Amino acid sequence: SYLAKCCFPYLTSTDPACKIEVPERLTVSHETLVRTGLADRCVSVPVREATDAEILLAHSEEYLEAVKKTPYMSLEDLMEFTRQYGDVYFHPNIYHCAKLAAGAALQLVDSVMTGKVRNGMALVRPPGHHSMRSAANGFCVFNNVAIAAQYAKQKYGVQSVLYFSWHRYEHQKFWPHLRDSDYDIVGKEKGAGFNINVPWNKVGMENGDYLSVFCHVLLPVAYEFCPDLVLVCAGFDSAIGDPEGEMCATPDVFAHLTHLLMNLAGGKLCAVLEGGYNLTSLVQSVCQTVQTLLGDPVPRPASLKSPCISALESLQCVRSAHKAYWSCLKHAADLPASTISTRQIKLGEGEETTEKGEEEEKDAEEKVWPEPPKRVTPPVCAALVLPDDVACPEGCECFSFSEDLDPLLASKLRYG
Repeated sequence: SYLAKCCFPYLTSTDPACKIEVPERLTVSHETLVRTGLADRCVSVPVREATDAEILLAHSEEYLEAVKKTPYMSLEDLMEFTRQYGDVYFHPNIYHCAKLAAGAALQLVDSVMTGKVRNGMALVRPPGHHSMRSAANGFCVFNNVAIAAQYAKQKYGVQSVLYFSWHRYEHQKFWPHLRDSDYDIVGKEKGAGFNINVPWNKVGMENGDYLSVFCHVLLPVAYEFCPDLVLVCAGFDSAIGDPEGEMCATPDVFAHLTHLLMNLAGGKLCAVLEGGYNLTSLVQSVCQTVQTLLGDPVPRPASLKSPCISALESLQCVRSAHKAYWSCLKHAADLPASTISTRQIKLGEGEETTEKGEEEEKDAEEKVWPEPPKRVTPPVCAALVLPDDVACPEGCECFSFSEDLDPLLASKLRYG
């Protein structure tokens, strides 16, 4: 059997005062991977900084030049610079860390596309998925996965990009309140149909809701699209207990979602860490993802429920919006006629958007859930003929040809 190996560019830094996007997100995740033995089963890939040219694949030159100046700013100037953007925190070291985060994603793409590893996950911060071409946003400075996608197109001849996103939306009442995040924003001109938004209009979505969207939207379209590479913005703020997402996906479901994606692109999958702010569910979700990338059997789904009405409605709206672009969806039903619709609701003047108070954040943090089930690693048996001057590795048993070695097995052995 083949053991898929993963790479873990590991980054950390001293961050400014931020309640949830903290260095422990990386340190605790990495320490747990080491403690559970998962890190030892992975190939570590060295980290490098992304070059200016690589960052400019997804960002404007004006924005890059502005961020370049941040290491030399006074604290007062940094605060003023930060106020230009939404929910992001600049400090003198963030430019360096952001270059390393983007560079780690590119190292992972190189390793997977050249066959050094079959798949992998990059543990990085700052995250990247909220940053825009000319603006930082939502803890994100450079869009790591967007840069990686353009890099793959440029270096490895990938032709086109299909973008899929599910996200908390609540009829545009949840941050960042973007009309562009609704289900009917499908892309423009030649890109029509290649932008798939699944808006969650309620909190508390569970495993069945996520799996239903995979089975009825993402996977059918992805198989029709037939990608050369799968890039995953691995955000775990959809996991239970997260103070931002307020969803209820248990960590073991990420094993199933990862497993389903591994059947695409010949298994070439690059996951890059994004959100996830409850340290307990984050660490569990990361470990479930990595163990699946390593090829271990996924756990048996536990207590699956049918998708809720709101999830079904979002699913139906997305399928209807994309039926003109994908043959696998051509028989999808039309938009629901119910009065409760995922259609964007224009906020009235002075109407409040969804904001969380301290008590709500506390409630999200205090949710409890069972530990993910223990996953058994299948035994890996291998035999190898060693030169006479090489000692038998620890944990292996040495045989000689005089000990009645199976002739068929002996004929398959090779020198290392």
